[in-house]
Amino acid sequence: MAELLKGKPVADALNEVLLPQIEDLKSKGITPTLAFVRVGEREDDLAYERGATKRCETLGIERKYYVLESDCSQEELLSVIESINKDPGIHGCLLFRPLPKHLDEAAACAALDPAKDVDGITETSLFGVFANQPKGFPPCTADACMQVLRHYGYEVSGANVAVVGRSLVIGKPLSMMLQAANATVTMCHTRTRDLPGVCKNADILVVAAGHIGTIQAAAVREDQVVIDVGMNWDEAASKFVGDVVFDEVEPLVKAITPVPGGVGSVTTAVLASHVVKAAQRAQEQ
Repeated sequence: MAELLKGKPVADALNEVLLPQIEDLKSKGITPTLAFVRVGEREDDLAYERGATKRCETLGIERKYYVLESDCSQEELLSVIESINKDPGIHGCLLFRPLPKHLDEAAACAALDPAKDVDGITETSLFGVFANQPKGFPPCTADACMQVLRHYGYEVSGANVAVVGRSLVIGKPLSMMLQAANATVTMCHTRTRDLPGVCKNADILVVAAGHIGTIQAAAVREDQVVIDVGMNWDEAASKFVGDVVFDEVEPLVKAITPVPGGVGSVTTAVLASHVVKAAQRAQEQ
């Protein structure tokens, strides 16, 4: 039976570090504040918003909510982002994505002040990740994967890591973060030839393809650590499931993150840590 890499212990450890930092900021008259910008009522957005809200409430981080109709105009969205940029009391902004198809998502991301980009959506933040420089913040989910591996003591340096998924939200930035930690990384996706064979050779397998059933028993082996980043709504089972077929894979590998209760629960703690760091940077300036 595999070790379950549950997210709660990782998040709790992050909370212990954050609480005194937040108290220190508040003693100086600064309350870390996060703005949520959501367009429409997507269920996955709402689930993440609930989790992030609960995390912020627990830590004492203030929240502001900007909710737009699903058919809002580009001008309305950009106006909200501009108001957040100009508000010195807001230290971080979470823009839920993907946006509805009629909106220019790239323009919306570019409009956000990089200093308030706590989820790695601006070019400045992504440059910082790809160049391994302290500019902006990495995407929260990619950062959460690193936190899970670090917390449970799985060595990244020198390891062979396969990352399934090539999005700018997780796959690409995570591969850069792993390489910066001296891992040897193979980038894969759903069209990779012999995907199971490539995955099976990895010491650490990170799956962020966004598709139910991407990884099955044939793609894993003993002594392998599997990080399942997927969060997919399974209509038949009426529940969220990962990209990995858990019941097939869990008996075969050394360790695996559950879904839910794995990477997702760490992501909100990472988001909170980015907001606190943004508030500290603003205070220093």
